[in-house]
Amino acid sequence: MTHAIDVRGLRKRFGTNTVLDGLDLRVEPGEIFALLGPNGAGKTTTINVLTTLVRPDSGTASVAGFDVVRSPGDVRRRIALTGQAAAVDEALTARENLVMFGRLSALRRRSAGARADELLERFRLTAAARRRVATYSGGMRRRLDLALSFVAEPQVLFLDEPTTGLDTRSRRELWGVIESLPKQGTTVFLTTQYLEEADQLADRIAVLFGGRVAALGTADELKARIGGDTVELRAPDGTPVRQISTDGTVRGVRRAIDAFDAEGLEGTVTLTRPTLDDVFLALTEQDADHAPRARHDARLTETEAA
Repeated sequence: MTHAIDVRGLRKRFGTNTVLDGLDLRVEPGEIFALLGPNGAGKTTTINVLTTLVRPDSGTASVAGFDVVRSPGDVRRRIALTGQAAAVDEALTARENLVMFGRLSALRRRSAGARADELLERFRLTAAARRRVATYSGGMRRRLDLALSFVAEPQVLFLDEPTTGLDTRSRRELWGVIESLPKQGTTVFLTTQYLEEADQLADRIAVLFGGRVAALGTADELKARIGGDTVELRAPDGTPVRQISTDGTVRGVRRAIDAFDAEGLEGTVTLTRPTLDDVFLALTEQDADHAPRARHDARLTETEAA
């Protein structure tokens, strides 16, 4: 089976700054794949290469079965990209934006109108279809931006930090929209700095650091890499007193509490589990001693390339 995205040994430099340093990853059709990384890790550069906006220095990358260097036109006809800022015309209504994009995509007027109405319903914008976009909230603009990406039904959708700047309610509404996309046959590749977002949405997650994938797996697999559950005892003032690792079962938790009793300890007991925050910090701190220059250079390059 052809991978939706297949990246092997990808490298990209801007001047003396190395942003991607042998990047390898593969994304399956119908998958929501999240790329995590600190600012300047190379997330946006990766998307720019995969969407044919930036040419790699070496390595290979294919999207929807087509090489991004040898067949950029074929790639572009099968993808859509939603960047960090909503690319909509605020002077037009939502429906007018969608019809315009439909006409630019060679749809006849009637077909463009029908497609616009279909997308307005799909992205929950029908009630505001004839309002000027300038009156929309940030969340509504992002939903419209996504809708515009689907005028031509992409096989692969690239989302570059899609919920940046949104409030909690708008972010969660957009999550619901993104979660529904694979059911329509679309593969989603998203970058994000919100670890909760990756945990919520992604089938698999890659942590990008120093221009390479530092870890790859499901959220549960990544969390398991840094240990299991912990029973923690805290004093009345909240100060940690003692921690005991456990398997998370009732029997395991009870054994930990019995151990606290045997030692004559008192306080409040909580069961803690590793989060993606823990994974992210563990991986980036572990690699920081080995590649501090790579992280610094990547940050500079991302800024220069913006």
